[in-house]
Amino acid sequence: MKAIEVKLDYVDKKVLSGYDAMIERVESSHQTLLNRSGKGNDFLGWVDLPKSIESEIARIEAVGNRLKKSADVLLVIGIGGSYLGAKAAIEGLNNYFGHSGMAIVFAGHQMSAAYMEELYEYLENKNFAINVISKSGTTTEPAIAFRKFKHLLEAKYGKAEAAKRIVATTDEKRGALRKLADQEGYDSFVIADDIGGRYSVFSPVGLLPIYCAGHDIRELVKGSFDTYHQLHEAKDTDALYRYVAARNLLYEDGKYVEMFVNYEPKLHYVAEWWKQLFGESEGKKHRGIFVASAAFTTDLHSLGQYLQDGKRIMFESVIDIVEPLSDVSISRDEENLDGLNYLAGKTIDTVNKKAMLATLLAHYEGGTSSILIQLKKLDAYHLGSLLYFYEVACAVSGYVLGVNPFDQPGVEAYKKNMFALLEKPGFEAETKAIYKKIGK
Repeated sequence: MKAIEVKLDYVDKKVLSGYDAMIERVESSHQTLLNRSGKGNDFLGWVDLPKSIESEIARIEAVGNRLKKSADVLLVIGIGGSYLGAKAAIEGLNNYFGHSGMAIVFAGHQMSAAYMEELYEYLENKNFAINVISKSGTTTEPAIAFRKFKHLLEAKYGKAEAAKRIVATTDEKRGALRKLADQEGYDSFVIADDIGGRYSVFSPVGLLPIYCAGHDIRELVKGSFDTYHQLHEAKDTDALYRYVAARNLLYEDGKYVEMFVNYEPKLHYVAEWWKQLFGESEGKKHRGIFVASAAFTTDLHSLGQYLQDGKRIMFESVIDIVEPLSDVSISRDEENLDGLNYLAGKTIDTVNKKAMLATLLAHYEGGTSSILIQLKKLDAYHLGSLLYFYEVACAVSGYVLGVNPFDQPGVEAYKKNMFALLEKPGFEAETKAIYKKIGK
């Protein structure tokens, strides 16, 4: 089979009656992306990353190898796409109970004081380095984290040695972090102006932490490149168009929630990355599919009830890993008190696959449509293929929806209010206005 295949056998046939017309809209939107003629066309540097990043891989590996020799733990500081892409790939490829490279921990993606303090206590007794990721260096959450952990690093190793343990991934010429990196002599990588955070996993933003975690970034990028070639050059767009067309047809039919469903817990953070990608890209102008996720079979005992019998506003996109990386046979038990001897000799993956099929059938018959996305296997190559597939699908789907898939005005709105409430210099008028609004 191909790396990714999409099946619509469990999608409402009445909804699919508009499939041919929708495919024309999807194809037009794909061409808009390739022609760079749509909204946000100044943020399309990610489209060609599978080709252009090859020239940087050797240096990413060289810096990563230096970090591996000097430290056991890499603290990655960033928010949104500046950490979720790496987190998704690392968790998707790691052994459940160990890792082959550096331990990767994250900060700057939220503002929990308890998390910050406990991470500080953890790192005090670790040999660690920092990869700080920010175009500006002034984004509140990562800037606070970097300030705190840079001080710890300098206290442990001295300023000169600490500088060798910090890698900045930032703007090429502008911003506070670029100024600091040049001033202190940090190793640095560039976040191109035309690549937004949620589309940055195949840039140094994602690749450096993934490599430091012990994973093959050349295979990850090769998977993305082959999918790039398939979608944009070979015009083998069947899987892409099926997914985008089906989700938009379901949306127009009043199914406003897409549930990303996996049957492999290693995909948990792929789902988190996917939610940010689609949520931030499509949720605009009071439009867009609300994205959520569930881990089956675990959540079949909770959310599965709602999907089966709840309000008909949802559909599922189900990830099926066709070839398991490993499998375990179920043994026979002489007493058979649990009554499971009928499963003896079968494998855990077989049971998992039957549970998936049973759920697809039950949900379909109960009125919940499911788009089945088949991933050949879960390794670096195929994960790279999947992540790039979703990036393109998100951009094309955004154009079908009629929004700019590359801006985030809602995110900026919360930041403006937060700066006003924190009384940031330069926001005096906004502070006065917001205090009046809340009656302070």
